[in-house]
Amino acid sequence: MNRRFLFVLGSARPDGNTELLARRAAEQLPPDVEQQWIDLTAHPLPDFEDLRHDSDHVHPAGGSAGLLLDATLAATDLVIASPLYWYSVSAHTKRYLDYWSGWLRTPGLDFKATMAGRTLWGVTALAHEEAAVADPLAGTLNNSAAYMGMRFGGVLLGNGSRPGDVLKDTEALARAKTFFAGEAPLARFPYKSD
Repeated sequence: MNRRFLFVLGSARPDGNTELLARRAAEQLPPDVEQQWIDLTAHPLPDFEDLRHDSDHVHPAGGSAGLLLDATLAATDLVIASPLYWYSVSAHTKRYLDYWSGWLRTPGLDFKATMAGRTLWGVTALAHEEAAVADPLAGTLNNSAAYMGMRFGGVLLGNGSRPGDVLKDTEALARAKTFFAGEAPLARFPYKSD
């Protein structure tokens, strides 16, 4: 399977710092690597309804949920590009991840088996000097990847609050040049030692 990157943009601001940083990293991908970009504000998902004990989920036949499911299943590499909002992913991003719960229970989809072995990456911009404040966001993505049996490439962090600020973060821009290079390890839950 040829590499195909899906960039899921979770910012409430168009062309925000997180997207700018993700695009800088994506510029480094080889030209034969397919890229798809989906802005969650342009393709909003309704609130997630947990029906796992009430009824079967159905494969979405269109709309934002159908688009996101099809794009997610087609990706070898999934990049969650979410700004750090209250120390974790944005509400748009969290809702997208909540939809994974429904897709796990959609008959005939085999969502977990399909995603196993693929790679999850994160990109975020934060308005704080200490990178450790982004640990909950990184944990959310790592643990999601671990549950799904995916690889986790880590989180590319950049600093910026006002629009365009991240372009002044020379260290983040340098990390962006090699962020998608190399093989990402299989994600592990923090409590597992081996």
